[in-house]
Amino acid sequence: MIITETERLRIRQLTEDDAAFALKLYTSEPFLRFVGDKQLKTEADARQYLLDGPIKMYQAHGIGLYLVELKESDVPLGICGLIKRDSLDDVDLGYGFLPEYFGQGYGYESALAVMEYGQRELKMKKLVAITTADNQRCIKLLDKLGLQFVENIEEPEAAPALGLYAMEL
Repeated sequence: MIITETERLRIRQLTEDDAAFALKLYTSEPFLRFVGDKQLKTEADARQYLLDGPIKMYQAHGIGLYLVELKESDVPLGICGLIKRDSLDDVDLGYGFLPEYFGQGYGYESALAVMEYGQRELKMKKLVAITTADNQRCIKLLDKLGLQFVENIEEPEAAPALGLYAMEL
């Protein structure tokens, strides 16, 4: 299901058919460094992760991480979406892209489109994001999107503490 589109991008729900892409993204060095190791070793692992993660979240909450692809060629670039974490009161904006697509504006373009979708379609009033203090690329993007640093928080699966950013929509 297509969530939203921009001039260059299509943002849609992930499916089991995206397992090969998910494996590539989730095992890339920046993803492992800044998001964490999800223990995906095979396409079967990635397929199960998609079923237990984003696809299950669509069913439970009506939101989740979405695939970001080029409209003209259907080439997948990364993920961007809205996550309901048990440890956060508000919906979390999450994203990650393959390194070869860094610095081309895809993160900003997709995050802005997802934020607008959340505000317009889901009537969201507030949005948060979390990142590590050393993820300068992410912090710069959150700042550009208008999110402001609120506080450091402890996440059960993360070390060190994460910065919590927020904005009213």
